[in-house]
Amino acid sequence: MAKDIKRKYPEAKIFGIDTNVSHLEEAMALDLIDNKAGYADLPSADIVIVSIPVNAMLVELPKILDQVNDDCVVFDAGSTKAALCKSLDAHPKRRNFLACHPIAGTEFSGPSAAIENLYLGKTNIICEIEKTAFKLQERALGLFQELGMRIRYMNPVAHDKHIAYVSHLSHISSFMLGKTVIDKERNERDIFDMAGSGFESTVRLAKSSPAMWTPIFEQNKENVVASLDEYIQNLKAFKRLLLNDDYTGIYDEMNNTNKIKEILKGIPLNK
Repeated sequence: MAKDIKRKYPEAKIFGIDTNVSHLEEAMALDLIDNKAGYADLPSADIVIVSIPVNAMLVELPKILDQVNDDCVVFDAGSTKAALCKSLDAHPKRRNFLACHPIAGTEFSGPSAAIENLYLGKTNIICEIEKTAFKLQERALGLFQELGMRIRYMNPVAHDKHIAYVSHLSHISSFMLGKTVIDKERNERDIFDMAGSGFESTVRLAKSSPAMWTPIFEQNKENVVASLDEYIQNLKAFKRLLLNDDYTGIYDEMNNTNKIKEILKGIPLNK
């Protein structure tokens, strides 16, 4: 986001705050930020973008809101929304916060993973927009529009339920497929020589940061467990078809699922 903001708004000054000093140095070297900063500098900000693990978000966002001026909009990029929105509901500066989830990203982490035009054509889900001051909404929405995002409004509970299926479950599937193959590879060294693009694309998400994803699964545990139960039942049903030599049933299952091509048509699949 910093990369695109610098390109779209050359006059903007971007300051970075991070507990990881090497990340700050790297961000400076890559010209993603203009300078390092701390919480004491927050009163000078017009926009604060919080992109940290969701467990840290619960702790740090109240502190950030405590520091910002009344004309500053603060928004996040977290993958869970219900716990965060609930935790900030009574904060004196709740009007300064906009709960966001830009559905875009890659499996890579750190400043060097930044790419241009990441958000172009991607959906940004915004929750409880009515709790954000109107002029601050407008500032954030103007930025999102400039970055090419599509805006979708949703309540936090619905967001967490739906995202468990289309994002959180796919990450678990990727991690566990990777684990299954790694365990097997210990005895069969040639297995990765046989791995093609299908395997690579399916386990791509397994390269994602565990420090980011473990708190997501924790905060959305109930919805993730429900989605896992349904997924496991489908896997068991497929196994039964195989055991029963029901290849017509297998064909029908795959043929019916092929309809997802029409649902996903035109949606960029980079997350």
